Amino acid sequence: MEQEKAILALAALAQPTRLQAFNLLVKHEPDGIPAGDVAKMLAVPQNTMSSHLGVLTRAGLIRAERQSRMIVYRADVDTLRDLTLYLVKDCCGGRAELCAPLIAALTPCCCPEEKVSS
Repeated sequence: MEQEKAILALAALAQPTRLQAFNLLVKHEPDGIPAGDVAKMLAVPQNTMSSHLGVLTRAGLIRAERQSRMIVYRADVDTLRDLTLYLVKDCCGGRAELCAPLIAALTPCCCPEEKVSS
């Protein structure tokens, strides 16, 4: 990820409603959420939410897809991954023990649930 794209994404997330909307969309991956439902779930007027979703879209953090009369928004997980990697790239400066706590904290949220054998 280029520095300019990272700055744009971080600026988009540096506002409470946009951060909440992005987190909500990440939680609802891969199905996404219609724009009106995002507004209702966050108790934000639809026109205001539309502006926030536009900022997140221009930053490449979310994408919109028209489905009939609805616009469904989804988090762009690839951009989230790229931004995260950009922020932590070479975080340990050659000392793996510095990154170990970060990796340990990320691992539980990213591992698929193990199937319980009967």
